[in-house]
Amino acid sequence: MKRAVYPGSFDPMTLGHLDIIRRASEMFDELIVAVLNNNAKSPLFSVEERVKILQEATSDIPNIRIDSFSGLLIDYMKKNDLHVAVRGLRAITDFEYELQMAQTNAELSGGAVDTVFLVTGLEYSYLSSSTVKEIAAFGGDISKMVPDFVGKLLTEKLG
Repeated sequence: MKRAVYPGSFDPMTLGHLDIIRRASEMFDELIVAVLNNNAKSPLFSVEERVKILQEATSDIPNIRIDSFSGLLIDYMKKNDLHVAVRGLRAITDFEYELQMAQTNAELSGGAVDTVFLVTGLEYSYLSSSTVKEIAAFGGDISKMVPDFVGKLLTEKLG
């Protein structure tokens, strides 16, 4: 069985994330979307809320499992016997950072972990969770950036 993990903070989940999830789910028998609980950041949505959002957004994809983790991705992967991480790329600047992370994870795992990069569809290449939150905070239109129910949750959170 080919399994992979797609880690991220997903605060909030965007249509770009969903694009990567859908495409990666076709490549693997099981795709675990793992929400990072990063204590260094102050997320808008709690880990539990982000897990629920992802569960709802991916409910039509049968081979997806949503989970959460704290700490290093490599530790989560070892604990769950995972050997492939999926990462999305929007621009060359993403690649530089993600390449460094992929090399670090490969080194820390003794070569037991590989990273698969998927280039986000052009229609989502400008999207980031930070941008979505900023636009939403100023009352801008985010209807082409997040699923409708996520837009409503953002509006509720931001007042």
